[in-house]
Amino acid sequence: MVSEGLWSIGELARRAGVSVKTVRYYSDRGLLPAAERSSGGHRRYGAGALDRLRLIRSLRGLDLPVHEVERVLAQDEALEEVVSGQLRELGTQLATLRWREASLRLIQDCPPETRAERLRLIGAVSVPPDTAALARFWRRILPVRLPARVVSTVLDSVVPSLPEEPSPAQVLDFARLHALVSDPRAALPESRPAPPLPDGEYRPAVLYEGLAEAYALASAELGAGGALREGGALDCFVAAYAHARGAVDSPGFRRGLLPLLARSDGPVITRYWKLATGLFAPGEPVLGALHHHLSVALHAQVEARGC
Repeated sequence: MVSEGLWSIGELARRAGVSVKTVRYYSDRGLLPAAERSSGGHRRYGAGALDRLRLIRSLRGLDLPVHEVERVLAQDEALEEVVSGQLRELGTQLATLRWREASLRLIQDCPPETRAERLRLIGAVSVPPDTAALARFWRRILPVRLPARVVSTVLDSVVPSLPEEPSPAQVLDFARLHALVSDPRAALPESRPAPPLPDGEYRPAVLYEGLAEAYALASAELGAGGALREGGALDCFVAAYAHARGAVDSPGFRRGLLPLLARSDGPVITRYWKLATGLFAPGEPVLGALHHHLSVALHAQVEARGC
């Protein structure tokens, strides 16, 4: 005997606006248990089954896989975790589509004679791309005695976060940048930048921590007034080198610092900053540009004072 108020599988399907096959599928998966069975063994469902079926359809409409729907139905607090995971996955998918679109536009709009090279560059980059190769490049050229916390700070500053909606030009810049840091020649000793203070001993951690402070001051000064003022960031910049060396900031030290700054980067680092600059977010400090501004300002000050 079947209790009153229960529906057959066909009636439940009709009320929910789905097919009998769909109801049977979810029932067989255990997502939609029947209230009881008829004497003939047919499933019978109560009103709660309709609410549950509607919930299942809503979750599936959000493109949640069936196994994730099972988690949500079995544990209410799993919904937030499942939704967060789906949002992360969707973000990755969107980033992939945006990067692919910009890459296609880059190929579509470039002159025919450059397409082969650009296809080669783009093909060497994963989609969506990551910056692991850039981080490895900097780890190779940073001083080996640099503490891990300082290395982490440096990497956060020199490795750009890739734009969420890249332009074709940014795709090309990153592809070229990736090729630059992945080139085995970039790891050769002759391709590496000269040590910041090559003569004698110096304390790398003191230098890089001091430079971080100088760059932050320079970014604020350039953002506020468009130029580096006397003292401030420039004095902090020189002091970083002086303290790292255990020397005193003096006119002679500043003049002696100029040739070191002139040869400290080299062509690979110069190329790196040329390509990376356009990948940083608007308003985000670009250390290569800040270092250049400070070096130019120091050169101008030394020449003006004749020290």
